[in-house]
Amino acid sequence: MVAFTDSDGTPLSGGGNYRLNLPANIPAANFWSLTLYEAENASGLANRRPFPSLGSRDKPAQNTDGSTDLYLGPKPPEGKGANWLATVPGKGYFAILRLYSPTEAAIDKSWKPGDIEKTN
Repeated sequence: MVAFTDSDGTPLSGGGNYRLNLPANIPAANFWSLTLYEAENASGLANRRPFPSLGSRDKPAQNTDGSTDLYLGPKPPEGKGANWLATVPGKGYFAILRLYSPTEAAIDKSWKPGDIEKTN
């Protein structure tokens, strides 16, 4: 699952703040990850982390309904650092959500991630 734009159709920009909601019961038998790539050259986004990704192995906090909110932006929202991926102001990027060993809900598309929504 790939996203180049936010929910309004605007290209993702490293200076903006965004939220992605992953509904409960993410259909990955092994694990899942969200990875950010530079729009200019499709290399991993150089964002101050060893890998420009965040996933189930990182144990992000879940919401009370079992969903998971991930935050993308140059600074983490207060209290949301465990669910944040750093972006680089001035650089465009795109995001890929990977489901490792996807289960039936991914295959039949009954589970879908939310849109990436701008929060500022």
